[in-house]
Amino acid sequence: MAPIDPHSYTDSTHPLTTHISLSFYFDFPSSTIHSAAVLSLSAPHSGPFTLDLRSLSISAVVDPATLAPLPFTFHPASPDAVLGQSITVALSNHSQLLVVFKTSPSSSALQWLTPPQTFNKSFPFVYTQCQAIHARSIFPCQDTPAARIRYSAKLNVPRYLSAVMAARHVTRRDPLPAECGGACDDSLWCGEDRIVEEFVMEQPVPPYLFAFAVGELGFRELGPRTKIYSEAVPAVLDAAAREFAGTEEMIKVGEALFGPYEWERFDLLVLPPSFPYGGMENPRMTFLTPTVIKGDASGAQVVAHELAHSWTGNLITNKTNDHFWLNEGFTTYAERRIVEAVQGIERAVLNIGIGWKGLVEEMERFKDNMEFTKLKTNQQGVDPDDVYSQVPYEKGFQFLWRIERQIGRPAFDEFLKKYIATFKFQSIDTDMFLDFLKPNVPGIEDHVDLKVWTEGTGIPSDAMEPVSEIYTKILSLANEFKAGRMPNEDEVAEWGGQEWELYLENLPKSVEASQVSALDERYRLSESKDYEVKVAFLHLAISSRCSNYYNEVEKTLKEVGRMKYLRPLYTALVQGTGKEEEKIFAKRVFSEACACYHPIAQGVVESILAKYM
Repeated sequence: MAPIDPHSYTDSTHPLTTHISLSFYFDFPSSTIHSAAVLSLSAPHSGPFTLDLRSLSISAVVDPATLAPLPFTFHPASPDAVLGQSITVALSNHSQLLVVFKTSPSSSALQWLTPPQTFNKSFPFVYTQCQAIHARSIFPCQDTPAARIRYSAKLNVPRYLSAVMAARHVTRRDPLPAECGGACDDSLWCGEDRIVEEFVMEQPVPPYLFAFAVGELGFRELGPRTKIYSEAVPAVLDAAAREFAGTEEMIKVGEALFGPYEWERFDLLVLPPSFPYGGMENPRMTFLTPTVIKGDASGAQVVAHELAHSWTGNLITNKTNDHFWLNEGFTTYAERRIVEAVQGIERAVLNIGIGWKGLVEEMERFKDNMEFTKLKTNQQGVDPDDVYSQVPYEKGFQFLWRIERQIGRPAFDEFLKKYIATFKFQSIDTDMFLDFLKPNVPGIEDHVDLKVWTEGTGIPSDAMEPVSEIYTKILSLANEFKAGRMPNEDEVAEWGGQEWELYLENLPKSVEASQVSALDERYRLSESKDYEVKVAFLHLAISSRCSNYYNEVEKTLKEVGRMKYLRPLYTALVQGTGKEEEKIFAKRVFSEACACYHPIAQGVVESILAKYM
């Protein structure tokens, strides 16, 4: 066996799957999906054929043409903590196979929410998060970004609910007998209280971009290519529509910078607060946390990032997670170009400055394992969720920004468009990128040390902190706080969330508790509606052992599941010596809050607690 990906059992000698036809019956009372999948291969195959799976119950594997059973085995007997299991099917000149299976309530990609856990408190909700290697817990597949698939899907759901997918919606109709592929009996599939939503994804995408959500959904029109969806709560929909009203303008800017938008639509779905990321770039249907609805349109920067993925990440994809920077470094660069064009250069500079501070902090986080400060990493045996960080985003951005400074923006823009046009709908690695860079930017290796940037640890000496008047002023005020002076009202009168976030991130990690209280008494940062500001302040309060804010910390940890907030707050509570009281507090809060976290977030917090307790 020759795996093509350290995070997959996919064998390089086996044909890749090119299309999957899926039938899903959603059983909300049991938090399971009864499923059938017809996998079509790129070529007929004889011999063993291996797929990834995790927490799936396989009831049958058959030849879809004859319904003859196909022998299969599992390996290893006990699932691997990172990879799960493989199922190996014995094929004999087969180009298709039908798998009948059921998901588990513990599926790492699915979060099933009871009505009290939703916005509307009336109906259940389920949604997916497949990045990085969680698609295998929804359906058996070659769960590697090296394998791009097209798919069709029939989602059988309760009639009072509706579904959205990162795919083109075909129809909403009554169920038909015998179309479930054996996933369940017709009495279940065709019940009068059921409806079928059909979707199709006609462009090849990596499995981690497979996505759906089912619940009581509503929407608002934003533009010719965009709707904003959420639970059918008018206040949420209206606030989201205001926050993201400029989406069509951003799409046009992206097209001018990077070439045609290849996905037809760019719809948005605001998920319940448990969603573990700021956004997820699922094609045609970006998923968003409600924490990006800030009331001042600044949350649109997250939309700019997910939109940028339409070119860098979705159109061109890292072949394995070892090369994750090819997705996120390029997208962070592209996001900041869109933000600069739409919101101005000062806004983009603040964005770069916040990112720079985050990159510096990641160096401290990984000081005992500098492998994960590289762009081109070795993640063999490592759960990608455990080493998820700002390094591929911010160091990747810095690398591309360094190239831009060397050759000038016009030349770099021309290079970017050629790069995207050359590799679209392909999955590539770092060496392929460098092999394309060198002949298209002749002599670049004479000025930029490509090996140091991609394979070296730490931050290269020719990386650059941004320079601007507002950025310099904020850092100066942060330095003055260390000497006991907080900014006065006139100095912060024009500040928004980003300015406050940058200021707080550049304060000392620990100051006197009285200083923390005085800062909050004047500016009410602990009450901010902008979670970036609120969490940055609460992190400062924890680090300064300012325990009178722990009630607000607990409230925050219980009302949102975004890992960007959970990771620093839980880490600050339990990291270091002499923190027994905080550790007990953290453990209690997690035990009470974890049911509302997505399984991915649960795993991350469990790892933090296990490391320091």
